[in-house]
Amino acid sequence: MIDHVEVIAEVTAVIQKIYTDYRFGKLQVHWMSDDELLEVNRTHLNHDYYTDIITFDYSRRNRISGELFISTDRIKDNATTLGVSELNETRRVVAHGILHLIGFGDKTEAEAAEMRAKENEVLANL
Repeated sequence: MIDHVEVIAEVTAVIQKIYTDYRFGKLQVHWMSDDELLEVNRTHLNHDYYTDIITFDYSRRNRISGELFISTDRIKDNATTLGVSELNETRRVVAHGILHLIGFGDKTEAEAAEMRAKENEVLANL
């Protein structure tokens, strides 16, 4: 069983070391099923598809705050598909959400490539 609190703490600590200009405020993480996250996606973003994470950014300047809504179902499926451990995929998804709060995007191919590189940097430092 993955200790979600520990994952958040370790990923946050690594990101704090890499991005020293940022400080963490309130970070809420909601762990849910695919169907629960799909409802969040439909209600708040008008998207009708499954995703592994939705991030709501409440940051101000360099103080990072926000909410991460994460599907544990997607993490399990992605880990299997990618041939990685569930723990590794959980860390990647948490890092992804926090990197969004710092300001990294993933809408274009270039942004997605940069986001993946940043995720890999965080994972390499764990």
